[in-house]
Amino acid sequence: MTSSLAAHLLAFNPISATDWINALGNFAVLGVCAIIFAETGLMVGFFLPGDSLLFIAGLLTLSGKSSDGVTNTHHLSLPLLMVAVPVCAVAGAQLGHFLGARFGRPLFDKPDSRLFKREHVDKAEDVFNKYGPTKAVVLARFIPIVRTFMNPVAGVLEMPAKKFFVANVIGGVIWAEGVLLLGRLASNAISADKVDKYIIPITLVIVLLSVTPIFFEWRKARKAGAGAPAAAGGDDRDSVASGGRHRSR
Repeated sequence: MTSSLAAHLLAFNPISATDWINALGNFAVLGVCAIIFAETGLMVGFFLPGDSLLFIAGLLTLSGKSSDGVTNTHHLSLPLLMVAVPVCAVAGAQLGHFLGARFGRPLFDKPDSRLFKREHVDKAEDVFNKYGPTKAVVLARFIPIVRTFMNPVAGVLEMPAKKFFVANVIGGVIWAEGVLLLGRLASNAISADKVDKYIIPITLVIVLLSVTPIFFEWRKARKAGAGAPAAAGGDDRDSVASGGRHRSR
């Protein structure tokens, strides 16, 4: 028994969504919620398989669905996932924002390690400064790793709590429910063991759809002239300028 358990532990891959589903068994829904909370709220959760986990969870909500690579045949409740996962995604991000606002820049002042890379923070901060607070928080939901670090970065750069909450809810609901529904819709065509082949293209499509309004806004501002973009930035740009003063590289 001990050797069998050890073999399972050694074979377990923490970045594999199918391994997590198999390991969670009848507690899959609870486990999915916990993982999504950790991935969006705790910086050490950046490696967890958020997108693919939601996709597979949605895929397995179809009653009687069986998939190669997934030994757990427990039926997952789509209504329960549709309610619980967005709540956990929003709550996790709120925790990340709180930690960033509470501890400030020192939260990131640590040497690189297996669980922390300064480049992840820099990437999230670049997205924040490029698109402005609201758009960045929504867009980050669809970008792995940035999704994890954007929330504390927004707190460090003093994004107002109310503004963050609104953007957090919008992004969290669209991302969580959107990927779950994509998995459900694809349940008749894609088996879970093939999800890694399709999740990256699907995620890229979601990101492109998210960026499209930003592209058209940029194009409109460019046509309006050099003075228009500065005025169009509004409060978001002011917040970025204010937050940027707290950067200490």
